[in-house]
Amino acid sequence: MTEQTKIVSKVLVLDTNASCLDTIKLFCDNNGLVGLKVHPDNVMSVLRSNLDLGAILLAETYTDGGDCGIELARNIHTLRPELPIFFRRDAIDGLDGIAEQDRSLISAVYTVATIAKLQVATEEFIFSRSYPNALLRGITEISIPALVSQFKSLKVEVEAPYLVRDRLIFGEIFTLIPLESSWCRGYMMLQTEEESLMHLVKNGRTFVNPEDAQEFRHLNGLLGEITNLIWGAIKNRYLSSVREDTYLSQVPIIVNNLHRYISFGSENPQLCFKYIISDSDDATVRPLVIQQKFIFNLNWSPEDFSENVPSADELVSSGELEFF
Repeated sequence: MTEQTKIVSKVLVLDTNASCLDTIKLFCDNNGLVGLKVHPDNVMSVLRSNLDLGAILLAETYTDGGDCGIELARNIHTLRPELPIFFRRDAIDGLDGIAEQDRSLISAVYTVATIAKLQVATEEFIFSRSYPNALLRGITEISIPALVSQFKSLKVEVEAPYLVRDRLIFGEIFTLIPLESSWCRGYMMLQTEEESLMHLVKNGRTFVNPEDAQEFRHLNGLLGEITNLIWGAIKNRYLSSVREDTYLSQVPIIVNNLHRYISFGSENPQLCFKYIISDSDDATVRPLVIQQKFIFNLNWSPEDFSENVPSADELVSSGELEFF
């Protein structure tokens, strides 16, 4: 990744007005939003899935099998209360005419003529945190070699970093490890699907004995080893300075397995990286997806961010370099 690395966020566009869609798409393209569309009959099933989203762009006139826009907003809020709803109206750029009890469902209101005002809303509700480019680049520089080291003859690709506000768990296996320094406190989480990981173990594409593929503890251990490798490198590169506070605050982490939900007690969006591990020369090898999420829920001070990169003088002093 380059110094121009941009974070993106997926948004669900629930709008069928053809005369507005081009304007909405242009706004998304210009503001780091990846717009996704869905058939009206499938809206709620998509929202129940593990789709990572940053917001919903909902038209007042949108229907999904009978419910109008505001009724659908109620259903979305019930199912995914963490997702901000940007509500497009045809003529009124405001909440006039919307019942008092429904106004809290809506994070921003706009018309197609005033869509530019959504830029402020996206900054507030989606891109509310700045992430140093050195950190974004460094995370992948650390994570890709760690992943490559645990899989045999497989390539690792990573998508552009993105932000999500939802709290859904991807797959059945996830690891969680604290991150703590003078400029941040939170967690790193890796998530993946058990069946896909088991498939690679069975096919001898990992360093786990294929005969142990059915034993879930070995799969847990493999993801745990990857987590340790990444965490150790991140710690050495970014987290050497720790806070001097004697007592550090904590918040409960809530996990609801039935709903595949995890909450860190913060409304802040999570920084996500999606890695795809595959074999382009062998179609029988199913790709494995690993999602990596960073949750800085306890402290985030990017202005104090520092990277532990040794200077030339330090390398000379240690004997790793010598002057020419």
